[in-house]
Amino acid sequence: MNEQKLIYGLRNGEEWAFKELVSRFQDNVFNTSMGLLQHYTDAEDIAQEVFIQVYRSINSFKEASSLSTWIYRITVSKSLDLLRSKKRKKRFGFVSSLFGIDNQPIHEPIEFNHPGVLLDRRENAAILFSLVDELPENQRTAFLLNKVEELSYREIAAIMNTTEAAVDALLQRAKQNLRKKIKKLAP
Repeated sequence: MNEQKLIYGLRNGEEWAFKELVSRFQDNVFNTSMGLLQHYTDAEDIAQEVFIQVYRSINSFKEASSLSTWIYRITVSKSLDLLRSKKRKKRFGFVSSLFGIDNQPIHEPIEFNHPGVLLDRRENAAILFSLVDELPENQRTAFLLNKVEELSYREIAAIMNTTEAAVDALLQRAKQNLRKKIKKLAP
């Protein structure tokens, strides 16, 4: 089925269209969110939120980009919003503990459980993802979209609303920063 027919079905509230939307994009949405959040339950929640937002706002979709680009943008945005929220809660938890309020950490430790990572490689992958998580937000986003989702520079540029040259620069800086971090870990 072509994209126009799917959009038409979604705009008319057709149940088959929503099922097709979820079937077509659920893996990409979940994996993108998982790559950014590194937490299975949070990635599931974000995936649900993404599909609800797409369904509710399909009439405002201008079709200036592809449907998949629009969905990736929503996924990245919602995932980064959740990360920012967790960081605020973590900072608040630290400050609260300094003042003795409840003395319990608010932020849960990140649970690493990315699909597709073999069990024997999970520990190394967890280390790599923790290093990726330390990258600046735009570098981390570009890196994960390119290396985990295997998107082209053009697709990443559309999702991040930037140029392909900027994506290339972000990826180069991300790789450079990761090399430095990995060298620090080496004995």
